[in-house]
Amino acid sequence: MPRARDGAGLKGSDVQLGLEDKVVIVTGAASGMGRAMARTFCGEGARVFAIDRDAEGLASSAEEAAPAGGEIRTLVADLTKVDDIERIVPGAVDAFGTVDVLVNNAGVMDRFQGVAQIEDDIWQRVFTVNVEAPMRLMRAAVPILREKGAGAVVNVASNAGTNGGNAGATYTASKHALIGLTKNTAWTYATDGIRCNAIMPGSTVTNIGKSIDGTRGDAFERYAIVHATMPYRLEAQDIADLAAFLASDRAKHLNGALVAADGGWTSA
Repeated sequence: MPRARDGAGLKGSDVQLGLEDKVVIVTGAASGMGRAMARTFCGEGARVFAIDRDAEGLASSAEEAAPAGGEIRTLVADLTKVDDIERIVPGAVDAFGTVDVLVNNAGVMDRFQGVAQIEDDIWQRVFTVNVEAPMRLMRAAVPILREKGAGAVVNVASNAGTNGGNAGATYTASKHALIGLTKNTAWTYATDGIRCNAIMPGSTVTNIGKSIDGTRGDAFERYAIVHATMPYRLEAQDIADLAAFLASDRAKHLNGALVAADGGWTSA
């Protein structure tokens, strides 16, 4: 696999995006892109409600983000559990009084299996975290944003959401679904002042590989051929910077956009 670039990404304090005092929910905030997002949004002066099921990692992320500025509070929640999901938006309102931005960052991988090898438990887990959780969070947050007449949703999708050779059938289908949800939400609520965009990262240095359940599927060798064409791997900070931009009024002209952040991988 190509290596990540050194020194990639801006720091939150390097550019101000008008996110001061905005209330931002970030899921998957204990590590990787979510951790970088929590730090970056805090650096922009936002009030961050950070979510993850990893209590220790979440506490560490909050400790790291707090000195950057803004304010951060946390909620330990497992996105495979409906009761936990449905505590998140009310928790943000309890903590900060409102919601301005929702970043659906959390996601899990499959086992690089083709459709003939899909296992029911993996299909259910991947769709619950990658599609159902974002849907439920958007369903809860959008009425708040509509009442305010402004707000942004940033969904972290994947190049697998438009292509077929980046992951297994389950993950690929889940990210296609998330992109459909993004576009429909953008269109439906555009006149209410709500924007909904999706980031499509290429391979990024995170710990999402730990979510692969068991051994990789029989088709992984074919996927490895596609991944070998990657120009380089991105850093988590690259995606965090993009998420902050899409959440800000600097991106007011972007709605329903699918932003490929892959170093040109899908341009080949």
